[in-house]
Amino acid sequence: MENNILLESGTNELEVLEFMVGAQSFGINIAKVIEIMNYEPMIPVPDSPPEFEGVFTPRDKVISVIDLHKVLNKESSDSEHDLLIICHFNQMDVGFHVSSVKGIQRISWEDIEKPPRISGDGMNNIATGIAKFKDRIILILDFEKIVSDMNSTAVLDTTGMSAAGADRAHKHIVIAEDSPFLNTLIVNTLHDAGYENVVTFDNGKDAWEYISGHRGLSGDILDQVSCLISDIEMPKMDGHHLTKLIKDDPELKRIPVYLFSSLINEQMRKKGESVGADAQFSKPEIGKLISHINDYI
Repeated sequence: MENNILLESGTNELEVLEFMVGAQSFGINIAKVIEIMNYEPMIPVPDSPPEFEGVFTPRDKVISVIDLHKVLNKESSDSEHDLLIICHFNQMDVGFHVSSVKGIQRISWEDIEKPPRISGDGMNNIATGIAKFKDRIILILDFEKIVSDMNSTAVLDTTGMSAAGADRAHKHIVIAEDSPFLNTLIVNTLHDAGYENVVTFDNGKDAWEYISGHRGLSGDILDQVSCLISDIEMPKMDGHHLTKLIKDDPELKRIPVYLFSSLINEQMRKKGESVGADAQFSKPEIGKLISHINDYI
């Protein structure tokens, strides 16, 4: 699948594959999508959650499939023509069973808003963004959370994380991560590693306003912001644009920027390098990220 937008750097735009589950529109970053296939029956896996439909083997590759109709409590209006969206993120391949696909929409992250946060279970906190169009809205789903609800090992991998050392508590770490679920996990893991001075934001714009507010203050900028850990996909401002703003600033460019995303692959890594990211780590390998922070800040 051609994703020309992935060749651009710091545009703060994305392409969303719009699809239907029942009668409602949802979206996924096209960077996650490998292909779209006609639905076919799955091989069920015993003792799996009801949302986990099973596995199938296109071209001798085992793909796990999650039925978004069950995740979202929707019904397909024409199940005989349902589709599978095959994706790759978090270093895994996974398929999502949907009703239909409408097409690709290009939009600025500035036009994507955070959904209202509601306590409780079910649909709450399963959407990370709302894309508004003239005639409809598209909910951008938190696919990492959907997968982790099926497979807890896909959340964060602390393998390789070095033991907590002295003099870490005062290091000031900024996090930009739009998923409340992952945001909390990252903060807790940093605390376990000895980093207590952590501030978080759920979009790149707020993180930029906070970091840029340290311009012109007395003292070393690295004593004020030791590093930034940023996701790539975020409402208002994505991680690539945020990185570019920091690295283009004469004073702020010394702040290490570490991209931590489910989208890290060869093409996205080149894009991160082009905007000046100091290092890039693929979710769920937070152990490697924190070991890198231990060594370099």
